[in-house]
Amino acid sequence: MPRTTTVAVVGGGIGGLAAALALLRAGFDVRVYEQSGAVSQVGAGIQLAPNCARILHRLGVLPAIEKSAFAPATFDFRRWDDGRLLSRTPLGAGIAATYGAPYLHAHRSDLVAVLADAVGPDRIGTGRRCRGVNHDGTGAEVRFADGGTVTADVVVGADGIHSVVREALYGPEQPRFTGHVAYRGLVPAERLSRLNLEPRCTVRLGPGAHFVHYFVSAGRLHNVVCVVEEDSWTRESWTDPGDSEELRAAFTGWHPAVGGIIDALDRPLKWALFDRPPLARWSTGPVTLLGDACHPMLPYGAQGAAQAIEDAAVLAACLEGAGRREVPTALHQYESIRRGRATRVQDMSRANGRRFHLPDGPDQQARDAAMASSFGLSPEIDWLYGHDPMVPETAVA
Repeated sequence: MPRTTTVAVVGGGIGGLAAALALLRAGFDVRVYEQSGAVSQVGAGIQLAPNCARILHRLGVLPAIEKSAFAPATFDFRRWDDGRLLSRTPLGAGIAATYGAPYLHAHRSDLVAVLADAVGPDRIGTGRRCRGVNHDGTGAEVRFADGGTVTADVVVGADGIHSVVREALYGPEQPRFTGHVAYRGLVPAERLSRLNLEPRCTVRLGPGAHFVHYFVSAGRLHNVVCVVEEDSWTRESWTDPGDSEELRAAFTGWHPAVGGIIDALDRPLKWALFDRPPLARWSTGPVTLLGDACHPMLPYGAQGAAQAIEDAAVLAACLEGAGRREVPTALHQYESIRRGRATRVQDMSRANGRRFHLPDGPDQQARDAAMASSFGLSPEIDWLYGHDPMVPETAVA
């Protein structure tokens, strides 16, 4: 009986765990190596659009995710000062019927817990910080900070925008600060009861800033993301404790609901938003990249996790049936299928970052008019939510 192909996944976040689960379902011997002392996910809320939920259903974990998620009724864009509705997209049963999968809001830690449980604790190693990867074309070795190594037929770098695996393949490259920072936090829903917030995802657009809020954790918590602009970020860390007074000042004059939500926040975290240009290649020999390691997504399309999960499904499908000598060819097929779509979603997210922050004036008025006559910001949303990575597409050379 032939030996089962082994896969080492570097990174135990959403993308890495989804890849491990998809590969396990396809019959591979998979191990996940996470640098933290426990598999967890920093951050707060996450949006799971139908293109992502469809894959989670196929992996068998959607029912468990739905138990702790929240299904919003609509996706609303509103004006910053008077709260005027600019665009409303029906979600709920309607979007599930249209695309065959729901639109959900989840807490990141809840999603990670479900994926980790499905992969199994015996296949996840924590406290394993990757220091480098070597390969000889038919196998690879991962080196860890504790001095240990592991060998595998395939190595998947799912270790984020700071990816050590990416650097091992293609050399160091500094990410670019976008000029945007996000204050993030969670508010117990009962603190906001006086605001009578509806079960919707709401994005409020204003000059040089935007404000996102929605329910997660089966409605028990309200996720808040407040994005503002800064000239530079010189701190070594990408996160700082947020200053509540600074945040209030940034949103002075906005709709009263914004001030009410900010007042209910405990001290938020402040995240610098960085970006990288698209990579020309994701794979070398038996080593490949996945998710933010190869296509980091700004949060203005709510697609970062979704695109990593799409990667996971395609990666497993391309490797399924490939012998060890055929791994490099299968990995090339994976990146050829995925690279064009991931780049398109990256571009959409970057463009949304600019559109969301237009100063009041002719460009803003044209944006608002376009939004009023379309599905959100894009008249071609079917390409995003209706995409099925298991349906063959033309590969990018």
